[in-house]
Amino acid sequence: MSKFTGPVYVVRDNIDTDQIISAKYLNLVPTIHEEYEKLGSFALEGLPDQEYPVRFVKAGATDTEYPIVIGGRNFGCGSSREHAPIALGAAECQAVVAESFARIFFRNCVATGEVYPVECEGRLCEIFKTGDLATVDIDANTITHQGTGKTYSLKPLGEVRPVVDAGGIFQYARKAGMIPQVS
Repeated sequence: MSKFTGPVYVVRDNIDTDQIISAKYLNLVPTIHEEYEKLGSFALEGLPDQEYPVRFVKAGATDTEYPIVIGGRNFGCGSSREHAPIALGAAECQAVVAESFARIFFRNCVATGEVYPVECEGRLCEIFKTGDLATVDIDANTITHQGTGKTYSLKPLGEVRPVVDAGGIFQYARKAGMIPQVS
């Protein structure tokens, strides 16, 4: 799917992997269905309540009502953990649109195929507010604010796009015949 519409969840600069998924949940194994779902319930739990009074995932829920996260600069900084994009994906987030990404977080998004990491051209985190409706169009490289009708440019994903489309590096390699299909 290349077009996502829904309410956005807006964060600022330097959202680190501890805020995306706390280290205390790294013992959860994403390949075990029940534990994968639990990871989703803890996504963005580490954000400070005073700055983010609206929670990304409501208490007791496993999925978010926000399929799109909009961030500022350096989204996903901090320690290298695949659990960060996996937690977002498990919560049913489909895309993170940010000014810039920490390189390791971007690579983990591509490797896992959980969420599309899309860079924007400006400070969308100052234009959008949590709960605003938006449409991200990966093919057109745009995000449209449904309330105002304004469309903003996104940077193309380029060569990593087919890997995320496939569901991550292993799925991509299987589809391309690089490794055997799992039966």
